[in-house]
Amino acid sequence: MKQKLLGMSPAELKEAAVRIGLKPYAGKQLAEWMYVRRVRSFEAMTNISKEGRAALADSYDLGTSDPVEVHVSSDGTKKYLFGFDGKSSIESVVIPDEDRRTLCVSSQSGCRMGCKFCMTGRQGFHGNLSAADILNQFLSVEESHELTNAVFMGMGEPLDNYDNVLRAIEVLTSDWGFAWSPKRVTLSTIGVLPNLKRFLDGSRCHIAVSLHNPFAEERASMMPVQKAWPASEILDLLRSYDFSGQRRVSFEYTMFAGFNDDKVHADALVRLLRGLECRVNLIRFHRIPDFPYDPSPLPVMEAFRDRLSRQGVTCTIRASRGEDIFAACGLLAGKHDKD
Repeated sequence: MKQKLLGMSPAELKEAAVRIGLKPYAGKQLAEWMYVRRVRSFEAMTNISKEGRAALADSYDLGTSDPVEVHVSSDGTKKYLFGFDGKSSIESVVIPDEDRRTLCVSSQSGCRMGCKFCMTGRQGFHGNLSAADILNQFLSVEESHELTNAVFMGMGEPLDNYDNVLRAIEVLTSDWGFAWSPKRVTLSTIGVLPNLKRFLDGSRCHIAVSLHNPFAEERASMMPVQKAWPASEILDLLRSYDFSGQRRVSFEYTMFAGFNDDKVHADALVRLLRGLECRVNLIRFHRIPDFPYDPSPLPVMEAFRDRLSRQGVTCTIRASRGEDIFAACGLLAGKHDKD
């Protein structure tokens, strides 16, 4: 299998170019074509000689691939299906909102975390995406040049694929890459503590923590990872960082009727987050098969939001997008062979 160039730094691209007999400056040319001009073939790299392009194509794979399927929601949300490893696939979602175009990025095929309310978690784990697989989602959606933001909230736990995710983010935020501000990128995690600390130290991107319940036993009943990385320890780590400036930390809270949506849970959530500059995003649960809970009614969500707001916690209800094409939170699943 040919080595993929997508995800390499200019220095690594220089080495790859020299390895096949090209001049060292070809590495800089490759970076500009791939990350600035965002071409999807060697043939489009017209300032590299025809022979050089042929040598690149013989030795390397650029790393881009077209989506296999595209589905469009009634609200304009668009879901893309990409192939992965010949047997599985991953999904990414483009969410339009006035002048914003946000890409919801997948980092794994399936997921190891096993959250019981998530379709991705229910399917098991099928593999980590490479940096090329992650960046291909940015390059191969129809809206590639219109994207304004990215959220690593698609399939998988990003911090369970730390090295590849951080490499992709480096390309997104480096001057030689997409040159995005880190403020345009948000990474969502259940709180893989060792890699969460690495991410907080090594990146300036926003962080969103999947919390969903302030009580340890109840959270563990839905999220097995609570036993390995308790929410209390995640909060202790976050309190050691400054989120009063441009970098944000938020908490995702999916609401289940009669389970985590009453005054007791609201007040416990306020106590849990006390002293931390943050935002809580309330998420409407999207029904999945063989799961015992229903979504909380909107008036209940509004009362929960207002109770948090009165106690000084910034809280919003996230708009649900793309539910009719199974593109909303917790519904991404892809396709997988059962051999």
